[in-house]
Order: sequence, then structure tokens, then C-alpha cells
Amino acid sequence: QVQLVESGGGEVQAGGSLRLSCAASGRTGSRYVMGWFRQAPGKQREFVAFITWSGAMTNYIDSVKGRFTISRDNAKNTVYLQMNSLKPEDTAVYYCAANDRATARLDEYGYWGQGTQVTVSS
Repeated sequence: QVQLVESGGGEVQAGGSLRLSCAASGRTGSRYVMGWFRQAPGKQREFVAFITWSGAMTNYIDSVKGRFTISRDNAKNTVYLQMNSLKPEDTAVYYCAANDRATARLDEYGYWGQGTQVTVSS
């Protein structure tokens, strides 16, 4: 089992920045792919980004490319999502998730955090 806890959410004005963190505990010895997903009110949860164990591969949804950066520190069992140039449409609950495959498919992630709210005001 892997437990994931997100932090770093909050409210920011459009154009601002936030850095989300996701701390993993439990069975962290496995080389998990870590992903970030988000769910806006009334919408389905969607993929945002993932990063492989080594950090050699990352992938992003088109709408965040050039603005968001995913990274990880395996020594600290933590994955980050640096979000710059935030837009009101980025408002959502952000979740981190763990998986053993490099995929953007939500249904292939077996471990999830509880989520952290990000609100971007115009």
C-alpha cells in the first residue's frame, strides 16, 4: 500500500504561481510513476501530468504545457507540480496518484491522494 498526501493548494490571482507537493509513504520502495490529475466542479477528473521514476519521461496535457512542470525527489518520496501563469480555468481539486506504468489513463492509477483545492481568480 502507498499513502499519498497532497499539499500546497490555495487561492491565487490569474497569472500567479503555486507549487503542489505530494508526499508518499508506505510501500515507497517500488518504482512508481507519479501522476497529477484535476477535477473541476461539474467535470470529470482529467490527467494533468506524469513523471517516471527516473524523471527521464514526463508528459503533460496540452493546456498546461509550458506553464506547469512536474518533478520528483525520490530521496524525499515527494513529487511536485510547479504551476505558473495560472488561469481561472485551472481551478480544480488536484490529486496525485501512483502507478507502475507510464500512462495518462486515470483508471490505471491504483493509489490516490485526497486532493488539494486550487482556486484561480480573475
